Amino acid sequence: MSIYLMIGLLFVLMALGVPVAAALALASLTFVVFEGMPPMIVLANMVNGINSFPLIAVPFFILAGNLMNSAGITTRIFAFARAAVGWMHGGLGHVNVGASVIFAGMSGAAVADAGGLGNIEIKAMRDAGYDPDFAVGITAASSTIGPIIPPSLPLVIYGVVAQTSIGQLFVAGLIPGLIMAGSLMIMVAWYSRRRNYPRDQHFSPKHFGTTFIQALLPLMTPVIIVGGIMSGAFTPTEAAIAAVAYALVLGLLVYQTLTWRRIVRISLETVETTAAILLIVAASAIFAWLLTANRVAETISTSLLSVTDNKVALLLLITLVVLIVGCFMETLAAITILTPVLLPVAVQIGLDPVHFGIILVLNLMIGLLTPPVGLVLYVLSKVSEVPFERCVTATAPFLIPLIAVLMLLTFVPALSMWLPQQIYR
Repeated sequence: MSIYLMIGLLFVLMALGVPVAAALALASLTFVVFEGMPPMIVLANMVNGINSFPLIAVPFFILAGNLMNSAGITTRIFAFARAAVGWMHGGLGHVNVGASVIFAGMSGAAVADAGGLGNIEIKAMRDAGYDPDFAVGITAASSTIGPIIPPSLPLVIYGVVAQTSIGQLFVAGLIPGLIMAGSLMIMVAWYSRRRNYPRDQHFSPKHFGTTFIQALLPLMTPVIIVGGIMSGAFTPTEAAIAAVAYALVLGLLVYQTLTWRRIVRISLETVETTAAILLIVAASAIFAWLLTANRVAETISTSLLSVTDNKVALLLLITLVVLIVGCFMETLAAITILTPVLLPVAVQIGLDPVHFGIILVLNLMIGLLTPPVGLVLYVLSKVSEVPFERCVTATAPFLIPLIAVLMLLTFVPALSMWLPQQIYR
């Protein structure tokens, strides 16, 4: 059985609606059986794929985000963002972006941002008279900031697969995340002038101070995570554990919005989410191993380099490949499969693995806003009760600033690499 038939089988299974982890595992198992290899090799490689210490950070970051959501902290974040930027034209659009930046430092997942803040943001914008399409579009686009600004689950997975410093990846995402926020706020300003969206409220130093004090402790979460990693106080894995401990202190002792019964429920939800993520990573690991063992990665690398030796053309080609894959494949599976294939090409044309990681993740975040997979769109369709097809149309204009930022980060490496070079030199 040809390795390319295995790839074809994967896409057929996914098109039939088979869960991505099962599709990856079944396609791999079919190839192994047809090639006469022992089937146990599938299980062995799946286990080996998740046998990595840094992956311990995944459930803890998920748990920290879930605890923050359930403790009512997202409401405080939204209120502070509203006081900070709500005075601008199209105020709630800017609030939407600002709240996502803050929440990004807690959850590290686009879907968590869309599900946690999305309901609050879209309801507030609808009540204020904003078009539902605009509310859904900016909420979807701003949620992609979550996996770029640390902590980030996709960057953890990439760091494990690429054997690259997760600490450097986290630091490298700070400036790109802020640039993404700035580009989306420019888009909001343009929309607001065109559609005459109102200011949400006048700026009040007193109200700003009050909401800042109320949100101060939650705002310290990204400071603890990023500051701890940058200072060397703890590793990214230890930072995840510290985030959970801090969330528990806020929810149980400070705000007293969490109960032990709710914590048990949140923990079970975290176990369920983690199991789904690690199944995808494990199934992707065996699939990626088969691609590498059959020299598909080498073939693709040679093919890309034979097309042109122009760095700009190769970067555009790699970007196009990742964008297409991101439209059809779940983010974590795409990272696990694409990294061994494309990273050697990127390194060969002079890209730092950390820089490539930021480009790859942002590329795949854009994929979350495109059909047919588009997980963020499905979440927001459910939250906003807007049909999926309409969500796709509403989000399309906001792909323009995101793709512009992607191009900027691709061709100006200093935007990603300056901070890591200053801290880790």
